[in-house]
Amino acid sequence: MPTLKRISSRDNPSFKEWCKLAGSSRHRRKTGQTWLDGAHLVKAYIAAGKIPQQLLINEAASKDEEISDLIEQLPDVPLTSLDDVLFNDLTELKTPSGLLALIDLPKPHVAPSHSHFCVLLEDIQDPGNLGSILRTAAGAGCDAAFVSTGCADVWSPKVLRAAMGGHFIMSIHEHVDLFNVAAVFEGTVCATTLQPAASLYDISLTGNIAFAFGNEGAGLSAELTNLCRQLVTIPMQGKVESLNVAAAAAICLFEATRQRQKLIK
Repeated sequence: MPTLKRISSRDNPSFKEWCKLAGSSRHRRKTGQTWLDGAHLVKAYIAAGKIPQQLLINEAASKDEEISDLIEQLPDVPLTSLDDVLFNDLTELKTPSGLLALIDLPKPHVAPSHSHFCVLLEDIQDPGNLGSILRTAAGAGCDAAFVSTGCADVWSPKVLRAAMGGHFIMSIHEHVDLFNVAAVFEGTVCATTLQPAASLYDISLTGNIAFAFGNEGAGLSAELTNLCRQLVTIPMQGKVESLNVAAAAAICLFEATRQRQKLIK
């Protein structure tokens, strides 16, 4: 196990800096860092071939076998133990996970013109929805996500927890101009609509595909919708008018995955 440092005072300079990082999206952008909360996210980060910059644990973590195993895997990463009260200041969880990892934000590596299967996310404001879409996109095999300025903070604790490691599988571009992305994407940009259009299940999704999803209340803007080459409807039974954006994304992305897998077979 790496050498253990202990902090018990809120006046500690490092702790003050960590609090800023935990509570401020602006500070996360400024420093290019964020916190991973819990063993699952840390495992996903390590599985992606990355190493945290710092590990923080609470007083009970030493008795947790999963956390102890992770610490043993990272002997060169600085390790700090915080009093429970201080640790709780850095986490949003009612029941603290016992482990926080400081990481550098991954750099996006797939340009819009080189993507084969991606999502364009416009003004998705609920962190749970944004994280769920990123998790779904990663699971469906997307290589990139392009996120507008109006979306929730991609690297916030809530979005990270909802995505469950999806951040480390795809190339994620923040604060992008989605109109430029749609213009240079070398494939078909699709969007769902409530107006009469082709059924999702009647169109081919085997080529280069980008799905655009919009704000929970307002939907996709008219300007971005006009740049989409293919509008589709999701057939629904009963009198339900529309689906939650994260649910709609899951249906669309996994229909594309189904078609692609069928083509391979």
